[in-house]
Amino acid sequence: MKFEAVLFDCDGVLVDSEPITNGVLCQMLNEAGWALSQADCERIFIGKAVRDERARIEAETGTPLTDEWMTAFYARRDQRLRAELKAMDGALEAVRAAHRHTSGRIACASGADKAKVIMQIEMAGMSPYFGEGIFSGHDLPRSKPAPDVYLAAASHLNVAPANCLVIEDTATGVRAGLEAGATVWGYCPAGHGRAFEGLPVARIFHHMDELSQAMATR
Repeated sequence: MKFEAVLFDCDGVLVDSEPITNGVLCQMLNEAGWALSQADCERIFIGKAVRDERARIEAETGTPLTDEWMTAFYARRDQRLRAELKAMDGALEAVRAAHRHTSGRIACASGADKAKVIMQIEMAGMSPYFGEGIFSGHDLPRSKPAPDVYLAAASHLNVAPANCLVIEDTATGVRAGLEAGATVWGYCPAGHGRAFEGLPVARIFHHMDELSQAMATR
């Protein structure tokens, strides 16, 4: 099947940002009074917006999750990202291959705030391929696992979701892509697919070179 469009998640798919972002988040939550391990922070928050866990954060810290706290988090996070962020191995080549495969119909559909997504795509050298096709669940009524951000990206490209391929690395994102009606491939660079157990992903792959090769042969 030749896909008419390819829709990429960002964090953990295009860029290796999740260890950085979650490291800052874990540190700040501990500072706020929640004795949380790095592993638990990743388990709770990867694939979600921080505000999606507002009730739990407030219960664990005993204080409101304020706009001021979120602003401080974004500032510390972005400082670390600017210093340390790298693209996922082979991601730029995969983006180029998908761009060729679809005659330019690719987009990024992320659950993160749009300013962060744009910054990361620029740092990874991918801006020329995505252009205006960058979408954030923060700007829509519902974020992942709801399908809104993928539906918005498909609509922008004027492609039916059923003709789109979604590339995701989390169960939350996979659910969003499936709910949108797209074909979903699960990206799992760690070498296993346990995150996708019970979810009808069409394919699990472990390196972006596999996506590049698939785009070249379909």
